[in-house]
Amino acid sequence: MATMAALTSSLGSLQLGIASSCSCSDKATAASLGSRFSVQNGVSLRPALRIASLKASSSSSASAAVKVCAVGAAVSEDNEVDLEAYVKSVLPGGFAAARLWGTGRRKTAVARVVLVDGTGQIIINNRTAQDYLQGNPLWLQAVKYPLASLGYEQKYDTIVRAEGGGLSAQAQAILLGIARALIVANQANREPLKKQGLLTRDSRVVERKKYGLKKARKAPQFSKR
Repeated sequence: MATMAALTSSLGSLQLGIASSCSCSDKATAASLGSRFSVQNGVSLRPALRIASLKASSSSSASAAVKVCAVGAAVSEDNEVDLEAYVKSVLPGGFAAARLWGTGRRKTAVARVVLVDGTGQIIINNRTAQDYLQGNPLWLQAVKYPLASLGYEQKYDTIVRAEGGGLSAQAQAILLGIARALIVANQANREPLKKQGLLTRDSRVVERKKYGLKKARKAPQFSKR
């Protein structure tokens, strides 16, 4: 009997040891899993929570971008409205009633230019020249050259209505229109402008395509046999 009691007690202690070791290993496993799925740097590492946080951050960034775009559009629209109001205020009768005006043409572009007393800003189709000509330095230089050659950069505001052609042709048409308007302002400006070739209309246009050819002069390859 004593032997059976000792055996029973030893078995009980063995079961307690196994249970305690299992519980310790489960706790360690849970702790390791918890460390894997813990929160680091404010972002949960659990797959579901991480996806949710990424979706929330992307939606918030998208909404912020939409807000920024809306604000930029509102600012540009307000600027355009302000320039249009300014043009209407300085030209109450429109381009037809303007006193200092000139018309320039290049290729298929036509530019109607009006000079008014101002500070030197150039407005093309109710937009600034920098904005309308996309910041191209060559086009901007061409538009400003007639006024700069006579030292009138800060004397006149230039209001332009341009149509047809591309931006390059429109810029050259504006140059000719400003030069002609400066002659209307003062006949003494004709001689210096003419010496620089700013009053000569560039009549070059694209040559028309001919039938049987690929372009104006380019012919298809000839094969003898």
